[in-house]
Order: sequence, then structure tokens, then C-alpha cells
Amino acid sequence: MIDIHEHVNAVRREVGTRVLEAGEARVVTLTRTYDAPVDEVWDACTSIERIPRWFLPITGDLRVGGRYQLEGNAGGVVERCDPPRSFAATWEFGGDVSGVEVRFDPAPAGGTVLTLEHVGHVDDEFWDRFGPGAVGLGWEGGLLGLAGHLGAPGVVTPAEAEAWAMSDEGRAFMTLSAERWRDAHIAAGADPEAAAASAARTAAFYTGTAVDDAEAPAAAE
Repeated sequence: MIDIHEHVNAVRREVGTRVLEAGEARVVTLTRTYDAPVDEVWDACTSIERIPRWFLPITGDLRVGGRYQLEGNAGGVVERCDPPRSFAATWEFGGDVSGVEVRFDPAPAGGTVLTLEHVGHVDDEFWDRFGPGAVGLGWEGGLLGLAGHLGAPGVVTPAEAEAWAMSDEGRAFMTLSAERWRDAHIAAGADPEAAAASAARTAAFYTGTAVDDAEAPAAAE
């Protein structure tokens, strides 16, 4: 058992936009502080041996210019690496290409502040239907797994994650996370009723309950 409210409250969520060469892109940002030094959190997030212990099996070359592939999920190219402060990579999934940047900063009271930005061009219809939680919930599962890897008690391992996601506790975690992404979406200027509807659709997909006739969100998990 874990305290789902503690872990959900540990994440700060932001929704925004950024102008890229190809036009305006959506930006979903997650920030969480870990009770571990920067070098330790960096190694957990960049070691090809450690990533599968809290996220997904991974193959490839985790150097600048190298390609990686997460089993059953995204692949891409490592574009930038500034150890132990930040790295950036493309995120290629289902024919779409977006980008992920992760920064590691010392926390004022000790530990590490991890900031993850996922930036991409999202079809307006898909965004209206599912909102930022389509990506946000997947990354929250990853940040939760990292917390367990770094010593948080009660967090399930990747081998247990699928079953946990369908448990009452797992569904409650994802439903609460979807509600927080709804709030972040509204804070960014979205219509409250529309944001609530998109968050409900995303929560329904992640919890395995009925979802409407739209395609399912492409999860980062």
C-alpha cells in the first residue's frame, strides 16, 4: 500500500505552449523532488542497466546521436546530454515525433528537483478530446516508479505495475492524477467544462473503464 495522495501531491503540473520551427507546440511539464542527490537521480535516469528497474526495458546507445528504444513504447535519438544537469531526446511513437527534456537541479533543502518537459505538435481534435493528461498520466507512472527505485516504500516494481494499475489503488491514483491535470489545464486557460470532460476520458482509458469512440491516448508509461 502507498499513500496515493502523497505521491500525486508530490508532482507539480504545468500546461503551456512553445513556438517551434514547425509552428506552435504543446508543452506538458512535470516537476518532482526526490530525496536523493543529483548524481544518484541522474544515474537512475540515464543508466541503461537501471532504467528497466523502475520504467521499461530499454535498448540502444544512450549517447548523443545514439538511438534508444523502450520496449513496447517510444524510441528516439539522444539529442543533448549535459551530465548531471540535463538531457534531451526525441520521442517517436505511433508515427508522431515529439521531444522530451529532463533537468536535474539541487533542491534547496537537499535532494534533487527533477523537471520533465514533453513538447510536441498535437492534433487539435485529439487535444480537445484527451487534454494534457494523455501524456501526463503516463509520465506520472514513471515518476512514481522512480520514487520507488530511489527508496520510497510500497511502490510496485515494473513487473507488478500492470496488475497494480488495474487494482483499486492503481485506479484511484490515476483518477486523482487525471483530476490534477484537469486543474492544470484550466489554470492554463482551458474551458473548465471541456477540461473536465477530456480528463474524464483520459482517466477512463488509463483505468480500463469504458472510453468513448475516440482513439486511445498514446501513453508514456
